[in-house]
Amino acid sequence: MEKFADEAHIEVSSGSGGNGCVAFRREKFVPKGGPSGGDGGRGGDVVFTVRRNLRTLAHLRYRHSFKAENGRDGENWGRYGRNGEDVIIPLPPGSLIREAETGKLIRDFSGNAGDFLFLKGGNGGWGNIHFKSSVNQAPRKALPGQPGKTVQLNVELQIMADIGLVGFPNAGKSSLLDRFTNARPKIAPYPFTTKIPNLGVLSVSDRDIIIADIPGLIEGASQGAGLGIRFLKHISRTAALAFLIDLSDNNYLDAFDVLLRELEAFSPALPAKKRLLIGTKTDLDESAGRLAELAAKYPCEQVRGISTFSGEGIKELAGDFARLTGIAEQEAADFSADDELDTFDLDTADLEDSE
Repeated sequence: MEKFADEAHIEVSSGSGGNGCVAFRREKFVPKGGPSGGDGGRGGDVVFTVRRNLRTLAHLRYRHSFKAENGRDGENWGRYGRNGEDVIIPLPPGSLIREAETGKLIRDFSGNAGDFLFLKGGNGGWGNIHFKSSVNQAPRKALPGQPGKTVQLNVELQIMADIGLVGFPNAGKSSLLDRFTNARPKIAPYPFTTKIPNLGVLSVSDRDIIIADIPGLIEGASQGAGLGIRFLKHISRTAALAFLIDLSDNNYLDAFDVLLRELEAFSPALPAKKRLLIGTKTDLDESAGRLAELAAKYPCEQVRGISTFSGEGIKELAGDFARLTGIAEQEAADFSADDELDTFDLDTADLEDSE
Protein backbone atom coordinates (compact mmCIF):
# COMPACT_ATOMS: atom_id res chain seq x y z
CA MET A 1 0.00 0.00 0.00
CA GLU A 2 2.93 2.29 -0.71
CA LYS A 3 3.37 4.83 2.11
CA PHE A 4 -0.21 4.75 3.37
CA ALA A 5 -0.59 3.40 6.92
CA ASP A 6 -3.72 3.61 9.06
CA GLU A 7 -2.83 1.27 11.94
CA ALA A 8 0.16 1.04 14.27
CA HIS A 9 1.20 -0.65 17.52
CA ILE A 10 3.47 1.38 19.77
CA GLU A 11 4.95 1.25 23.27
CA VAL A 12 5.10 4.49 25.23
CA SER A 13 7.01 5.09 28.48
CA SER A 14 7.15 8.09 30.76
CA GLY A 15 10.45 8.99 32.38
CA SER A 16 11.49 7.93 35.86
CA GLY A 17 12.24 10.57 38.47
CA GLY A 18 15.82 11.19 39.51
CA ASN A 19 17.09 9.99 42.88
CA GLY A 20 17.58 12.31 45.81
CA CYS A 21 21.15 12.92 46.93
CA VAL A 22 22.80 12.30 50.30
CA ALA A 23 25.53 14.91 50.77
CA PHE A 24 26.93 17.26 53.43
CA ARG A 25 28.54 20.67 53.36
CA ARG A 26 32.29 20.39 53.71
CA GLU A 27 33.68 23.92 53.86
CA LYS A 28 36.55 25.52 55.68
CA PHE A 29 35.42 27.00 58.98
CA VAL A 30 32.05 25.18 58.68
CA PRO A 31 32.82 21.85 60.35
CA LYS A 32 29.19 20.91 60.83
CA GLY A 33 27.59 22.33 57.69
CA GLY A 34 24.67 19.96 57.69
CA PRO A 35 22.96 18.12 54.80
CA SER A 36 23.14 19.55 51.28
CA GLY A 37 21.78 16.80 49.02
CA GLY A 38 19.39 18.09 46.36
CA ASP A 39 16.21 16.54 44.97
CA GLY A 40 16.05 14.48 41.81
CA GLY A 41 14.40 15.91 38.71
CA ARG A 42 10.94 14.87 37.50
CA GLY A 43 10.72 12.35 34.65
CA GLY A 44 9.45 13.45 31.25
CA ASP A 45 5.79 13.05 30.19
CA VAL A 46 4.27 11.25 27.21
CA VAL A 47 2.28 13.77 25.16
CA PHE A 48 0.24 13.24 21.99
CA THR A 49 -0.33 16.18 19.67
CA VAL A 50 -2.37 16.65 16.48
CA ARG A 51 -0.43 17.74 13.40
CA ARG A 52 -2.68 18.75 10.53
CA ASN A 53 0.07 18.27 7.96
CA LEU A 54 0.06 14.53 8.68
CA ARG A 55 -2.31 12.35 6.66
CA THR A 56 -1.25 8.81 7.64
CA LEU A 57 0.50 6.87 10.41
CA ALA A 58 3.49 6.11 8.18
CA HIS A 59 5.84 7.87 10.62
CA LEU A 60 5.00 5.15 13.19
CA ARG A 61 5.75 2.31 10.79
CA TYR A 62 9.44 1.94 11.71
CA ARG A 63 9.49 3.50 15.18
CA HIS A 64 7.43 1.54 17.67
CA SER A 65 8.88 2.70 20.99
CA PHE A 66 8.65 6.19 22.50
CA LYS A 67 10.31 6.89 25.85
CA ALA A 68 10.51 10.16 27.72
CA GLU A 69 13.79 11.14 29.35
CA ASN A 70 14.48 10.23 32.96
CA GLY A 71 15.01 12.99 35.49
CA ARG A 72 18.57 13.61 36.61
CA ASP A 73 19.71 12.75 40.13
CA GLY A 74 20.10 15.46 42.75
CA GLU A 75 23.62 16.71 43.58
CA ASN A 76 25.66 18.26 46.36
CA TRP A 77 25.37 21.90 47.37
CA GLY A 78 21.59 21.67 47.25
CA ARG A 79 21.50 21.35 43.48
CA TYR A 80 18.32 19.80 42.13
CA GLY A 81 18.45 17.42 39.21
CA ARG A 82 17.19 18.54 35.79
CA ASN A 83 13.70 17.44 34.73
CA GLY A 84 13.53 14.92 31.90
CA GLU A 85 12.44 15.97 28.42
CA ASP A 86 8.91 15.04 27.37
CA VAL A 87 8.39 12.73 24.41
CA ILE A 88 5.89 14.25 21.97
CA ILE A 89 4.13 11.90 19.55
CA PRO A 90 2.50 13.60 16.53
CA LEU A 91 -0.70 12.14 15.09
CA PRO A 92 -2.92 13.11 12.15
CA PRO A 93 -6.46 14.40 12.79
CA GLY A 94 -8.95 11.57 13.22
CA SER A 95 -6.56 9.26 15.10
CA LEU A 96 -7.70 7.05 17.96
CA ILE A 97 -5.50 5.50 20.63
CA ARG A 98 -6.59 2.35 22.44
CA GLU A 99 -5.16 0.07 25.10
CA ALA A 100 -3.60 -2.81 23.18
CA GLU A 101 -4.74 -5.53 25.56
CA THR A 102 -8.36 -4.49 26.18
CA GLY A 103 -9.12 -2.33 23.14
CA LYS A 104 -10.46 0.39 25.45
CA LEU A 105 -10.66 3.78 23.77
CA ILE A 106 -8.32 6.23 25.48
CA ARG A 107 -8.60 9.28 23.23
CA ASP A 108 -10.31 10.29 20.01
CA PHE A 109 -8.40 13.04 18.22
CA SER A 110 -11.29 14.35 16.16
CA GLY A 111 -12.45 17.93 15.82
CA ASN A 112 -10.00 20.51 17.14
CA ALA A 113 -8.30 18.20 19.62
CA GLY A 114 -5.08 19.70 20.95
CA ASP A 115 -2.24 18.25 23.02
CA PHE A 116 -3.06 15.31 25.28
CA LEU A 117 -0.87 14.48 28.28
CA PHE A 118 -1.20 10.71 28.45
CA LEU A 119 1.42 9.59 31.00
CA LYS A 120 3.06 11.76 33.62
CA GLY A 121 6.69 11.22 34.48
CA GLY A 122 7.71 9.98 37.92
CA ASN A 123 8.43 12.56 40.62
CA GLY A 124 12.01 13.08 41.71
CA GLY A 125 13.17 11.75 45.09
CA TRP A 126 13.89 14.06 48.00
CA GLY A 127 17.47 14.78 48.95
CA ASN A 128 18.65 14.60 52.54
CA ILE A 129 18.15 18.36 53.04
CA HIS A 130 14.47 17.54 53.68
CA PHE A 131 15.18 15.16 56.56
CA LYS A 132 17.15 17.40 58.90
CA SER A 133 15.52 17.79 62.30
CA SER A 134 16.38 18.82 65.84
CA VAL A 135 17.20 15.23 66.73
CA ASN A 136 18.90 14.31 63.43
CA GLN A 137 21.29 17.00 62.32
CA ALA A 138 23.09 14.77 59.78
CA PRO A 139 20.45 12.61 58.07
CA ARG A 140 21.77 9.97 55.72
CA LYS A 141 18.38 9.40 54.13
CA ALA A 142 17.21 10.29 50.63
CA LEU A 143 14.34 9.01 48.51
CA PRO A 144 14.59 7.32 45.12
CA GLY A 145 12.72 8.78 42.19
CA GLN A 146 9.36 7.33 41.26
CA PRO A 147 9.48 4.96 38.27
CA GLY A 148 7.86 5.86 34.99
CA LYS A 149 5.05 3.87 33.41
CA THR A 150 4.96 1.81 30.21
CA VAL A 151 1.84 1.15 28.17
CA GLN A 152 1.21 -0.77 24.95
CA LEU A 153 -1.10 1.09 22.58
CA ASN A 154 -2.85 0.53 19.29
CA VAL A 155 -3.19 3.62 17.12
CA GLU A 156 -5.86 3.75 14.44
CA LEU A 157 -6.58 6.42 11.84
CA GLN A 158 -10.05 7.31 10.65
CA ILE A 159 -9.81 9.99 7.99
CA MET A 160 -11.71 13.20 8.67
CA ALA A 161 -13.75 14.21 5.61
CA ASP A 162 -17.06 15.88 4.75
CA ILE A 163 -18.16 13.72 1.83
CA GLY A 164 -17.32 10.05 1.31
CA LEU A 165 -17.46 8.63 -2.22
CA VAL A 166 -18.89 5.10 -2.33
CA GLY A 167 -19.22 2.86 -5.35
CA PHE A 168 -18.12 -0.21 -7.24
CA PRO A 169 -14.73 -0.30 -8.96
CA ASN A 170 -14.65 1.87 -12.09
CA ALA A 171 -17.77 3.83 -11.05
CA GLY A 172 -15.91 7.12 -11.58
CA LYS A 173 -15.02 8.07 -7.99
CA SER A 174 -11.40 8.96 -8.72
CA SER A 175 -12.39 10.83 -11.89
CA LEU A 176 -14.84 12.93 -9.87
CA LEU A 177 -12.22 13.66 -7.20
CA ASP A 178 -9.78 14.66 -9.92
CA ARG A 179 -12.38 16.94 -11.54
CA PHE A 180 -13.40 18.61 -8.29
CA THR A 181 -10.06 19.02 -6.52
CA ASN A 182 -6.30 19.29 -6.90
CA ALA A 183 -5.92 15.67 -5.83
CA ARG A 184 -4.46 13.56 -8.61
CA PRO A 185 -5.52 9.97 -7.94
CA LYS A 186 -4.50 7.25 -10.36
CA ILE A 187 -7.16 6.81 -13.05
CA ALA A 188 -7.31 3.88 -15.45
CA PRO A 189 -10.03 1.87 -17.28
CA TYR A 190 -9.69 -1.24 -15.10
CA PRO A 191 -10.97 -2.21 -11.63
CA PHE A 192 -9.16 -1.48 -8.35
CA THR A 193 -7.04 1.35 -9.73
CA THR A 194 -7.52 3.02 -6.34
CA LYS A 195 -5.74 1.00 -3.65
CA ILE A 196 -5.55 3.58 -0.86
CA PRO A 197 -7.89 6.38 0.25
CA ASN A 198 -7.43 9.73 -1.46
CA LEU A 199 -8.44 13.13 -0.11
CA GLY A 200 -9.22 16.33 -1.99
CA VAL A 201 -10.60 19.76 -1.13
CA LEU A 202 -13.52 21.25 -3.08
CA SER A 203 -13.96 25.00 -2.64
CA VAL A 204 -17.57 26.20 -2.87
CA SER A 205 -18.26 29.87 -2.20
CA ASP A 206 -16.52 30.67 1.09
CA ARG A 207 -16.04 27.14 2.42
CA ASP A 208 -13.87 24.11 1.78
CA ILE A 209 -15.37 20.62 1.52
CA ILE A 210 -13.06 17.65 2.10
CA ILE A 211 -13.87 14.68 -0.12
CA ALA A 212 -12.64 11.13 0.57
CA ASP A 213 -12.35 8.51 -2.18
CA ILE A 214 -11.90 4.94 -0.95
CA PRO A 215 -11.16 1.82 -3.01
CA GLY A 216 -14.20 0.40 -4.80
CA LEU A 217 -16.47 -2.05 -3.03
CA ILE A 218 -17.68 -5.36 -4.36
CA GLU A 219 -20.51 -7.57 -3.20
CA GLY A 220 -19.39 -9.38 -0.06
CA ALA A 221 -17.08 -6.54 1.01
CA SER A 222 -18.49 -6.58 4.56
CA GLN A 223 -17.20 -10.16 4.86
CA GLY A 224 -13.74 -9.15 3.65
CA ALA A 225 -14.04 -9.49 -0.14
CA GLY A 226 -12.06 -7.03 -2.23
CA LEU A 227 -10.13 -4.00 -1.00
CA GLY A 228 -12.84 -1.66 0.22
CA ILE A 229 -13.61 -3.36 3.55
CA ARG A 230 -10.28 -2.32 5.03
CA PHE A 231 -11.02 1.32 4.28
CA LEU A 232 -14.75 1.53 5.08
CA LYS A 233 -13.83 2.93 8.50
CA HIS A 234 -12.51 6.03 6.74
CA ILE A 235 -16.02 7.11 5.72
CA SER A 236 -17.53 6.45 9.16
CA ARG A 237 -16.94 10.07 10.19
CA THR A 238 -18.04 11.77 7.00
CA ALA A 239 -20.92 14.23 7.15
CA ALA A 240 -22.59 12.63 4.12
CA LEU A 241 -22.12 9.90 1.52
CA ALA A 242 -22.22 10.10 -2.26
CA PHE A 243 -23.12 6.81 -3.96
CA LEU A 244 -21.71 6.67 -7.49
CA ILE A 245 -23.63 4.42 -9.91
CA ASP A 246 -22.04 3.58 -13.27
CA LEU A 247 -24.89 4.03 -15.77
CA SER A 248 -22.94 2.14 -18.42
CA ASP A 249 -23.03 -1.00 -16.28
CA ASN A 250 -25.96 -3.33 -16.97
CA ASN A 251 -26.45 -3.84 -13.21
CA TYR A 252 -26.93 -0.13 -12.56
CA LEU A 253 -30.44 -0.57 -11.09
CA ASP A 254 -29.23 -3.02 -8.43
CA ALA A 255 -25.97 -1.27 -7.52
CA PHE A 256 -27.37 1.06 -4.86
CA ASP A 257 -29.15 -1.75 -2.99
CA VAL A 258 -25.98 -3.87 -2.93
CA LEU A 259 -23.85 -0.98 -1.73
CA LEU A 260 -26.33 -0.09 0.99
CA ARG A 261 -26.39 -3.69 2.26
CA GLU A 262 -22.60 -3.81 2.46
CA LEU A 263 -22.45 -0.54 4.40
CA GLU A 264 -25.17 -1.65 6.81
CA ALA A 265 -23.39 -4.96 7.43
CA PHE A 266 -20.21 -3.05 8.28
CA SER A 267 -21.89 -0.41 10.45
CA PRO A 268 -25.60 0.39 10.88
CA ALA A 269 -24.67 4.06 11.27
CA LEU A 270 -23.43 4.40 7.68
CA PRO A 271 -26.78 4.03 5.86
CA ALA A 272 -28.28 6.58 8.28
CA LYS A 273 -26.02 9.36 6.98
CA LYS A 274 -27.21 12.04 4.57
CA ARG A 275 -26.68 10.77 1.06
CA LEU A 276 -26.91 11.47 -2.62
CA LEU A 277 -27.12 9.13 -5.61
CA ILE A 278 -24.93 10.07 -8.55
CA GLY A 279 -25.37 8.46 -11.95
CA THR A 280 -22.02 8.70 -13.74
CA LYS A 281 -20.88 8.57 -17.39
CA THR A 282 -24.02 10.24 -18.75
CA ASP A 283 -22.07 11.15 -21.89
CA LEU A 284 -22.00 7.51 -23.08
CA ASP A 285 -24.67 6.28 -25.51
CA GLU A 286 -25.59 3.27 -23.39
CA SER A 287 -26.36 5.59 -20.47
CA ALA A 288 -29.17 7.43 -22.28
CA GLY A 289 -32.44 7.06 -20.40
CA ARG A 290 -30.91 5.08 -17.55
CA LEU A 291 -30.65 8.10 -15.25
CA ALA A 292 -34.44 8.56 -15.43
CA GLU A 293 -34.96 4.88 -14.64
CA LEU A 294 -32.64 5.15 -11.63
CA ALA A 295 -34.53 8.20 -10.34
CA ALA A 296 -37.86 6.43 -10.87
CA LYS A 297 -36.76 3.41 -8.84
CA TYR A 298 -35.69 5.58 -5.90
CA PRO A 299 -38.24 8.42 -5.72
CA CYS A 300 -37.27 9.24 -2.12
CA GLU A 301 -33.58 9.68 -2.95
CA GLN A 302 -31.91 12.72 -4.48
CA VAL A 303 -30.43 11.62 -7.80
CA ARG A 304 -27.96 13.61 -9.89
CA GLY A 305 -26.46 12.70 -13.26
CA ILE A 306 -22.92 13.75 -14.15
CA SER A 307 -20.19 13.28 -16.70
CA THR A 308 -16.64 14.05 -15.66
CA PHE A 309 -15.71 13.95 -19.35
CA SER A 310 -18.15 16.57 -20.64
CA GLY A 311 -18.69 18.40 -17.34
CA GLU A 312 -22.44 17.79 -17.34
CA GLY A 313 -23.93 18.20 -13.84
CA ILE A 314 -20.59 18.95 -12.18
CA LYS A 315 -21.45 22.50 -11.10
CA GLU A 316 -24.84 21.42 -9.75
CA LEU A 317 -23.22 18.54 -7.87
CA ALA A 318 -20.85 20.96 -6.12
CA GLY A 319 -23.89 22.82 -4.81
CA ASP A 320 -25.44 19.54 -3.68
CA PHE A 321 -22.29 18.72 -1.70
CA ALA A 322 -22.34 22.14 -0.02
CA ARG A 323 -25.97 21.68 1.01
CA LEU A 324 -25.39 18.13 2.28
CA THR A 325 -22.47 19.12 4.49
CA GLY A 326 -24.35 22.18 5.77
CA ILE A 327 -27.32 20.07 6.85
CA ALA A 328 -25.10 17.49 8.54
CA GLU A 329 -23.11 20.13 10.42
CA GLN A 330 -26.31 21.69 11.77
CA GLU A 331 -27.51 18.31 13.06
CA ALA A 332 -24.12 17.55 14.62
CA ALA A 333 -24.25 20.80 16.57
CA ASP A 334 -27.16 19.42 18.60
CA PHE A 335 -24.96 16.79 20.22
CA SER A 336 -22.79 17.46 23.26
CA ALA A 337 -19.05 16.95 22.89
CA ASP A 338 -19.11 15.06 26.21
CA ASP A 339 -21.10 12.26 24.57
CA GLU A 340 -18.59 11.79 21.79
CA LEU A 341 -15.34 11.34 23.72
CA ASP A 342 -14.30 8.46 25.96
CA THR A 343 -11.61 9.92 28.20
CA PHE A 344 -8.87 8.04 30.01
CA ASP A 345 -8.45 8.36 33.77
CA LEU A 346 -4.74 8.23 34.55
CA ASP A 347 -5.33 8.10 38.30
CA THR A 348 -7.36 4.89 38.32
CA ALA A 349 -5.90 3.11 35.28
CA ASP A 350 -4.01 -0.08 36.03
CA LEU A 351 -0.84 0.57 34.11
CA GLU A 352 2.32 -1.46 34.07
CA ASP A 353 5.22 0.17 35.92
CA SER A 354 8.43 0.31 33.99
CA GLU A 355 11.37 -1.56 35.48
